Amino acid sequence: MINVNNLSLQFGKKILFDEVNLKFINGNCYGVIGANGAGKSTFLKILTGEQDPNKGNITIEPGRRMAVLSQDHHAFDEITVLNTVMMGHKELWKIIEEKDALYAKPDFSEEDGMRTAELEAEFAEMDGWNAENDAATILSNLGIKEDLHYTLMRDIPSDLKVRVLLGQALFGNPDILVLDEPTNDLDIKTISWLEDFLLDFKNLVIVVSHDRHFLDTVCTHICDIDYGKINLFTGNYSFWYKSSQLASKQMADQNKKLEDKRKELQDFISRFSANASKSKQATSRRKLLEKLTLEDIKPSSRKYPGIIFEQERQAGDQILHINGLTKSLDGEVLFKGLNVNVSKGDKIAFLSRNSLATTTLFKILMGEEKADAGNFEFGTTIKKTYLPTDNSNFFKEDLSLIDWLRQYAETDEEKDEVYLRGFLGKMLFSGEEALKSAKVLSGGEKVRCMLSRQMLGKGNLLIIDEPTNHLDLESIQAFNNALINFPGQVLFTSHDHEFVQTVANRIIEIGPKGYIDKLMSYDDYLADEKVQAQADAIY
Repeated sequence: MINVNNLSLQFGKKILFDEVNLKFINGNCYGVIGANGAGKSTFLKILTGEQDPNKGNITIEPGRRMAVLSQDHHAFDEITVLNTVMMGHKELWKIIEEKDALYAKPDFSEEDGMRTAELEAEFAEMDGWNAENDAATILSNLGIKEDLHYTLMRDIPSDLKVRVLLGQALFGNPDILVLDEPTNDLDIKTISWLEDFLLDFKNLVIVVSHDRHFLDTVCTHICDIDYGKINLFTGNYSFWYKSSQLASKQMADQNKKLEDKRKELQDFISRFSANASKSKQATSRRKLLEKLTLEDIKPSSRKYPGIIFEQERQAGDQILHINGLTKSLDGEVLFKGLNVNVSKGDKIAFLSRNSLATTTLFKILMGEEKADAGNFEFGTTIKKTYLPTDNSNFFKEDLSLIDWLRQYAETDEEKDEVYLRGFLGKMLFSGEEALKSAKVLSGGEKVRCMLSRQMLGKGNLLIIDEPTNHLDLESIQAFNNALINFPGQVLFTSHDHEFVQTVANRIIEIGPKGYIDKLMSYDDYLADEKVQAQADAIY
């Protein structure tokens, strides 16, 4: 349906794409991945015609309608929410506008009557009579209540604008759907609805996302931007990641016989083929995986940060006791009567439909804010380290990264430049990079610096607020693995499904009317209908 022919793009001396040739086939969902700066969003802009390549071209099968998730949150400020969604089908919207203009004419002529008859026929052929109802249904599924459907876009919160624009892209069953980070600002229920929508979607989808669970659920193929090329792999993100790791391992093992490598690959593919049976797209994906050969799998050039959390000392039996903690902000109750006893080995995911509730709880535990009622006490052996979601206050001074990190060192050994460079190097700030100013860092670089600071602290209780914000897939994967392997205790919140599922052994959800505390995995928590009914009752 889409052919990419000899595509090349270069900015100055930097080559993003070099002689790329691809085919995107109807019925498949392609997840586009690559390191930060590799050109994921740029590639989507070329596909959608927003940007021209230096060389090559994109050809789309004639008559196919493409819908794109808009990144301009103010483009529809003077339009109602419902109309913004319907504008996603441009041809239908043009007919609606022309019809309305003709019917509004005071001097409606016979010629106008003939034209409106033509428009009405086209309108009916496009199922226009159901357009408003279809748009309203999409909005409701995306969490936009009916009383907002006729509100102007400028008058709704920014996080809801993202959902409306997503609804615009999904509206009208487009032939080609192009989505750049569609899960941003969506809660777990809305993401789950979007996953089901895309699994049932029969046409072509091309998506960029940092949400691994989302990519694993919806993708039939992965487009990996690497080495200036775009390589196409069958399977979802986890299959790509683990096969890439396997390829790197096999490349490093020069003495291993080819027959042994092939057997290892076949065993790996068989395991993933069996796991694919859980997906609605399983049958075709499993058949594709079984056709793979050793030559199809290549190691990645990605660099993964070395995130390792060590404890200065092991925690005793008393970790943290929270008794009757209550907090309101501007008259809104965030949580109340919270009673929690943190046990040794606990890795607790704190959830809330209001992210301000979890952030405020962590700030109270770190002494940055005060509770309205209740108290808490840490055990005497506890050393806590904190990764806040807002790190802006940490990067106001013009310091080199070495001097920035030295501020948080506690001993002479830790203040040594070689020692500090070791921590920064693990987070991919090596050589001259360690001398750059902390004031000019990107969002992802700031989070990696904050991770260096947290590792340096060697705490036995990690408190982590939305850790995957601003991180690329490589950093998220490394961070995820580090928390799985950490022998201490973790209190965290995250919208990353895979992160919560693989790290947490306990789920606590807090709301204005109470809380839920369950010793279970995240997937089990979401699948338990009784628990979900209890969750609804605390809001």
